[in-house]
Amino acid sequence: MPDVRNCKRCGKLYNYIGGPMLCPICLDKDEEDFKRIKDYLYENPGASMAEISSVLEISTEKITRFLREGRLEIINNENNLILECESCGRPIKTGRYCDDCAREMREDLKKTARNIKASFNTDTSKESEGVGMRYLYRNKKELE
Repeated sequence: MPDVRNCKRCGKLYNYIGGPMLCPICLDKDEEDFKRIKDYLYENPGASMAEISSVLEISTEKITRFLREGRLEIINNENNLILECESCGRPIKTGRYCDDCAREMREDLKKTARNIKASFNTDTSKESEGVGMRYLYRNKKELE
């Protein structure tokens, strides 16, 4: 059964298949805006968010979303008040986390995965040790 939802931006019904909760039309508009930003930055390297927003008439919220998605990067991180690590609050150039917090989360996930795997392997080996099985039959006719 299809998963029908309302687009968060325009409100239209659409068949949701994963990703952002936007209809295909709004997703296409976002991609067009991203391409316009990319082309503008190619012609105007180092342009500020305010300049891009003003010239291209694209909201700073959408530009910030592209930064958080890792599709754009801030080139001067010294006075960056735009993007902060969601974990520690340090200024970052792109994405959601600084390198240190991202590395720490990766290590925590790896450790958790190892623990889960170890407990799964331990549990299944305990279940199979010393447990015998036999074929069940109800009467002699089943034996023949």
